[in-house]
Amino acid sequence: MKVLMIQRAPQFSPHSVEKDRAILEAVGTRLSALGHQVSIVSEDSLAEIPSCDVIFTMGRLPETLEALNAVATHGVCRVINSPQGVASCARCRLESIMAQVGTPVPPKEGLDGYWLKRGDAAAQSEDDVQFAPDKTSLEAKIRQMTQRGITQYTVSAHVVGDLVKFYGVSGTGFFRYYYPTDDGDTKFSDEKRNGSACHYPFELSAVQTESERLAEAVGIKVYGGDCIVRSDGSFCLIDFNDWPSFSRCREEAAEAIASLVEL
Repeated sequence: MKVLMIQRAPQFSPHSVEKDRAILEAVGTRLSALGHQVSIVSEDSLAEIPSCDVIFTMGRLPETLEALNAVATHGVCRVINSPQGVASCARCRLESIMAQVGTPVPPKEGLDGYWLKRGDAAAQSEDDVQFAPDKTSLEAKIRQMTQRGITQYTVSAHVVGDLVKFYGVSGTGFFRYYYPTDDGDTKFSDEKRNGSACHYPFELSAVQTESERLAEAVGIKVYGGDCIVRSDGSFCLIDFNDWPSFSRCREEAAEAIASLVEL
């Protein structure tokens, strides 16, 4: 079986280019060991989609999604994650889907500040996700964002509690979670806003159930995200995205992702 693996363009992997490449290579190694013919290419050098049976893609460029949608629609080959699903991870679309399926999310209003997030695409820089301590600061940050040409954005209240990162592969049973303040591995250091984790008890199966349901509604198999666990054990999802780097659990994740070729 011919397998094409597409690495996302560098602008969509802030501080994570090598990590993103590593998970693709780990999956590719396992598929090669199973006898599949594997090739890896970055989406910014992908001129056209070559003939293949399965595509594993982290790509996010509009032209990449358009090309992948064409092959997926015509049944030329399987595409994981689906291009429609990747597009639906843009925050404004994602927020709408979360509302439709009843995903627990942060409130719009609160007393502990606000988060302003770019809504038309995944975060590409620190300026795409910003904390505002009050409404006045929020309004100023919104003006700054629109001046950058970004007119789609989301706003949610800051939620006090433990920040928990989770990673999953739908249909395989794979689901892992970590506290980023325990190991200090952060992308933009926003994780420090909640302080060191208190490790409040919570129902992991409930988080997994909500994540799997959201992944199905969005249309992706390989996913990750963040949630806040409050002191009473309740939680809300604050971020959800297609194909993270799985750097904390790369080898286990690679096994699960590679198994999708047979599902």
